[in-house]
Amino acid sequence: MKKIGILDLCSNVVFNPHEGIVNFLERKQQVSLTSQVIAVWCRQLGHQVHYATYYGFGDPIRKLPDDLDIVFISSYSFLAPLAYALAKVYRRNGTRTVIGGAHAKSFPQDARRYFDLVVLDCNKELIADIIADHFEPQSIISSPKPYNDIPTIEERLPEIKASVFWRGKSFAYSLIPMLASIGCPYTCNFCIDWNSRYHTLPTERLLEDLRYASKNLPGVKLLFDDPNFGIRFDETLDIFESIPPGQRNPYFIETSLSNLRSTDRLKRLRDTNCLAVAPGIESWNQYSNKAGVGTATHRQKLDHVVEHLQGIHEYIPHLQANFILGLDTDAGDEPFEMTKEFIRRTPFVFPTLNTPMPFGGTPLYSDMLKQGRILKTVPFSFYRNPYLALTLKNYDPLSFFQKMVDLYSVSDKMLATRLTAKSTWVVNGVNSYRTFATRSVLKTLQETLRHLQTDANYRAFHAGQTERLPDGYVRAYQRELGKYAELMPVEESQPLLDDDRPMIDGEGVVHLTATPELNVKASFHPALQIKDSAGSQTPL
Repeated sequence: MKKIGILDLCSNVVFNPHEGIVNFLERKQQVSLTSQVIAVWCRQLGHQVHYATYYGFGDPIRKLPDDLDIVFISSYSFLAPLAYALAKVYRRNGTRTVIGGAHAKSFPQDARRYFDLVVLDCNKELIADIIADHFEPQSIISSPKPYNDIPTIEERLPEIKASVFWRGKSFAYSLIPMLASIGCPYTCNFCIDWNSRYHTLPTERLLEDLRYASKNLPGVKLLFDDPNFGIRFDETLDIFESIPPGQRNPYFIETSLSNLRSTDRLKRLRDTNCLAVAPGIESWNQYSNKAGVGTATHRQKLDHVVEHLQGIHEYIPHLQANFILGLDTDAGDEPFEMTKEFIRRTPFVFPTLNTPMPFGGTPLYSDMLKQGRILKTVPFSFYRNPYLALTLKNYDPLSFFQKMVDLYSVSDKMLATRLTAKSTWVVNGVNSYRTFATRSVLKTLQETLRHLQTDANYRAFHAGQTERLPDGYVRAYQRELGKYAELMPVEESQPLLDDDRPMIDGEGVVHLTATPELNVKASFHPALQIKDSAGSQTPL
C-alpha cells in the first residue's frame, strides 16, 4: 500500500480580501472531476489516499501530508509556475510527482522539465501502472483514449465534501462536478477539445448519479463539465426525466446555441430543473455554426443571437455568453461596439469577455508559433484573461486594451439591470459575485493600459519588439506565487514552446519525438506501441 496525494490547483496565492471572496465563491467550485476520479481509483486499488484542493488560502504544500510516495497535481496553465514550484519541493523530499489536467495536455514538453511523469489522457489501468512505477522519470504517458466511465457521486463523496462543500456540508453555491459526455463535435481553433472525439458516458451511470443526488443531496446543484452538453439531446434528457418532478437537482450546462434550437428542448431543460446555460458565441464574424445561425455574421448574427437568447431566457433563469475579442478576423471598432450592444440588449445574460490565448495543441497555437507571434517570455501565469500572450493581427496593444477597458466598463454598469431582470435569488447572487470578480479583471486591464500609455518598454514588449519582460509583469508574477516565487523565479519561467505534439492513430498508437535539449526518452502505456515518425498519425 502506498501513500498517495492528489492536489487540485484552482488558484494562485490570494493576496487581498476582494480576491479571497471571489476564490471562495467561484474558484473553489472549479475543481477537476478527473482528480476526484483518480482519488477513487487509487482507493479502489488499495492505497491510502489524501485529496485536497487549493483555491488560494494558506500554504498549498500543507494541504497534503509530507511523507507521500506519489503526488498527482492537476493544473491549468496559468497555475503551472506554482505547480512547478510544488513539484520541486516534493521531489526534494523523495516523492514521485505526476502532473495532469489542461496544462499537461497543452504543454507536456514544458511540464516534464519539473515532473517525473506528465499524463495526457488516463484510465484506471494507467493509474495503476503509474503507482507500480512502470515508467521512467520525465516521461510523457497516455492511455490509448480518455476514460469512458467514471465513479459515481457516492464513490466520490469524500472528495466532493473536501472540495466544493464547506466543512463537509453543501452551501448555496456548491456545484458538484459531473460529466455526461466527453469530447466535442466542433473544431474551434482556439479550443483544446478541437479534435477530441465525442462520445457519451454510460447512461446507467448518469441515472445512478441523478437518483443518488435527488435522494441524498436534495437541492445541491450539479455542474456538467461536458464541452458540449446534450449533443444526443433526447437520449440525455430522457434520463433526467426519469427522476420524478420535485426531486430533480438543479443543474448547470455548457452547450451551443445550435443545440437549443427548439422550444420543446427548452421546456424539457426547464422541467428537469436546468438553472443555467452557457453557450459559446465567441465572435460576431466566426464560429457561426455553434450559434445556430448558419453562415450569418456581423449584425445579422447579432440580431439572431439576441432573439434566440431572449427565447431561451423564458425557460432558463441564468445565461452566460462567452466571447473572444482580438481574433485575426476582428478589426476596428465593430466587434467591440456590437458586443456592447449585445450586453445592453440582453441584460439577463452574463458575458465573459476573453482575449485569444495560444494554448498548446490547438490550431491557433500552431499558427501563432509559425508566424512568430507568441510572446516567448510571457510566463504561463499570464495565460489567462485579460492578459495577452501573443501579438494581435489588427490591433496595436494600446488601442486593444483601451477597447477592452471600455467593454468591461459597460458590462460592469449592467449589474443593477441584471438584478431587476426576471430571475431567482441564486442567479442574482451569482451575477453579483461574478460582477465583483470581473471588477478585478477590469482593474488589471486599467493597470495594463496605464503602463502602455506611459512606458515605452511595455509597448515594445507587446508589439513583439523586445523579449524583456516588463517590470509590472515581474511584480505581478512574484505577488501571485508568494513565497514560491523563490523556488520558481521569473528568470526560470520562460515557457518551452514547440509544436512537437503527441500523435495517435486509429489503433491507439502513440508517437512523440523527444525534445533534444532535454535528452529525455518519452514513455507510453504498455498497451501502446511506439511508431516511428514515418507512421501515419492523427493529432490526439
